[in-house]
Amino acid sequence: MCTTLIVPGLNGSDEGHWQRHWLRDNPEATLVEQDDWQCPVLEDWIDRLETALATVDKAYIVAHSLGCLLVANAASRPFATKIKGALLVAPAHLDRVETMHPCIVRFGVFPRRRLTFPSLIVGSTNDPYMNGEQLAQTARLWGSNVTNLGAAGHINIASGHGRWPEGYALFERLKTSVEATTPRPRPFSRTVGQGENLPADVGAS
Repeated sequence: MCTTLIVPGLNGSDEGHWQRHWLRDNPEATLVEQDDWQCPVLEDWIDRLETALATVDKAYIVAHSLGCLLVANAASRPFATKIKGALLVAPAHLDRVETMHPCIVRFGVFPRRRLTFPSLIVGSTNDPYMNGEQLAQTARLWGSNVTNLGAAGHINIASGHGRWPEGYALFERLKTSVEATTPRPRPFSRTVGQGENLPADVGAS
């Protein structure tokens, strides 16, 4: 069974945020909790993600804002092999996070390596944390497909995205793409080699 892990960003996702709705709508979904949502430390957040992945066989990830950077940073870790695909909504540039929030953000540098799993980035042209040009550049760096929603802000409660039903269609698009490219197990077959004896009833007429 494949789980869906919900990965919020800075300050978590408040009640009414689409990630909270998705948790209630999907019984297979699990929230990746953090000990400190206000002053994030990259290694601490990665540890919590790793703990969540350790309990599942495979998982899709649905991340928002700083949570997208967490997932991108985790892509080079061994446990990333459990990630089937990631929906990365409104990724945030660290310089904008640090400028717009008084908290101490210890999240290293912006991840620039190609992700090791399929991903779909969803962003907008007027996101205060990442503009359209940065969105396209991030998709190139991470090797992600990208969907630009136009003037959709940070795709959160403030920008009018509560339940955000359109997001489900984007998530299904990602999963359909992943499943279409996932190798199917080949049926077991056995070829009898020279010198092997077939059972007496095999091939009898």
